[in-house]
Amino acid sequence: MFFKNYRTIIFVGAIFTAALILLSYSLKYDSGTSFVKKLVLEAAAPVQKMLNASIEGVSKAWTRYIHLVELEKDNRILKNRIAGLQTELILYKEGYLEAQRLQKLLSLQNDYHHSPIAARVIGREQAALSKTLWINKGSAHGLKSGMPVIVPPGLIGRLTDVSWHSSKVLLLIDENSNVDVLIQRTRVHGIVRGAGSRGCVVRYVSKIQDVKEGDVIMTSGMSNIFPKGLLIGKVSHVDPMDVGLFLKIQIAPLVDFTTLEEVLVLVADQQEIFAEKKTTK
Repeated sequence: MFFKNYRTIIFVGAIFTAALILLSYSLKYDSGTSFVKKLVLEAAAPVQKMLNASIEGVSKAWTRYIHLVELEKDNRILKNRIAGLQTELILYKEGYLEAQRLQKLLSLQNDYHHSPIAARVIGREQAALSKTLWINKGSAHGLKSGMPVIVPPGLIGRLTDVSWHSSKVLLLIDENSNVDVLIQRTRVHGIVRGAGSRGCVVRYVSKIQDVKEGDVIMTSGMSNIFPKGLLIGKVSHVDPMDVGLFLKIQIAPLVDFTTLEEVLVLVADQQEIFAEKKTTK
């Protein structure tokens, strides 16, 4: 059984052993090139060729391994460089986006008779009923409670609490927020009140008035807080309701309050403040 399984190996080994014996005998007793020596050399040539091929294959494999190690090292260096460049790209993109936002804020400066003060959002309170922001400007920068706060494309709220270097902004969607508004198409007046996550609602608009989805809502200028023409939102739903005298109007604000980073606070000019005081007397 053993001989049957390994007969090929035994046969090759026997031939190789016999060749070695014949080669040794020939080298010891033959002075010339005998037939036996030629036979042994002829038989040993394939073996030598196989050995050389094996050695060459191992050498090439080792060379490829060294090459792969170097490639892996280079690849690791390139990955680190790519990661660094991606970080720089993110920073450059963030700076570019911030510049665009500031450019939009600056473009609003000439639209109203107020002196705008730019501020950065430093905190937010987004509870179920309370929707407020904190900004990094306060009374030291000329801010006072009640001043309107805007971003492109319109009003987002007003200041309620002002300290020396920070202020609290009551957002339009806060349930404590109320703004006198008008419907741009029909010039009908109403009061916008915050509705939390549902946006805003317009109150005190009679059922006989013509209100459609898509109508633009803006400030009426009837109060001393908000100048006229600040955009607030668009009508998203109108419900005549079976009971009551007024329509139930839902508004979709034009501003995404969750993405605010910079704002403008509108500070009334001294001439306007003097005119308002004169009219109230």
